[in-house]
Amino acid sequence: MNLRTVVATRYVTPLREGGSLPAIIEADDDGMYVLKFRGAGQGVKALIAELVAGEIARAIGLPVPEIVFVKLDPDLARTEPDPEIQDLIRASAGLNLALDYLPGSVTFDPIAGKAEAALASEIVWFDAYVTNIDRTPRNANMLIWHRRLWLIDHGAALYFQHTWTNYRDRSRAAFPAVKDHVLLRFASELQAADEVLTQRLTPSVIDNIVQLIPDLWLLGDSPFTEVAQHRDAYSEYLMRRLEPPHAFLEEALRARSLYL
Repeated sequence: MNLRTVVATRYVTPLREGGSLPAIIEADDDGMYVLKFRGAGQGVKALIAELVAGEIARAIGLPVPEIVFVKLDPDLARTEPDPEIQDLIRASAGLNLALDYLPGSVTFDPIAGKAEAALASEIVWFDAYVTNIDRTPRNANMLIWHRRLWLIDHGAALYFQHTWTNYRDRSRAAFPAVKDHVLLRFASELQAADEVLTQRLTPSVIDNIVQLIPDLWLLGDSPFTEVAQHRDAYSEYLMRRLEPPHAFLEEALRARSLYL
């Protein structure tokens, strides 16, 4: 498993609705991407969550725009009049992450929008598994493109990585925030989703995804002395979370019972 790497050639426009100030950029393959900056306030851990959670979603069959690595030259800051954007580009020099830009897409409307039970159940299961707190009616982080639902913005997932204390024990924890999931009311097939998706996330699938994390992003603020140990901890957490019983599934079932 590999991700493509592109080079940013033009900063197009900021997306100011995002807390980390992502931006639409053009790359050397003539493609347009939504760039997530390494130098933003959430740092590389948000990029790791975006990468790992996004590729897990893809591995289990959920629709996610292509994820690519983006090389960013700090010289791009010279053409930007906004000092905040200049600082962000310079602070993000090097390797960043981006999602394919979906032109003409519209934000999922949590009031008028609906989702089929099977798809809704798989998305709720996935978000509970990766502890994604950012799929609520207030901020659904889903797009409609060509009449299909697409998942975006997973930088808030895998919040266990912000402190590695007792991460093995926390891998078995429930996910109480699932009660606020925008699709929970449609997720009537959670148990069926659990059976299918658990089988798709084999150890080799998990390891291959975790191997995508650049070594550079694993250096620095961590209790691990080697990059390999840090990487193994991600794999261990994700695999232990799949061991039965699934507390995150039971929590989702309890939360959904409130809609019945």
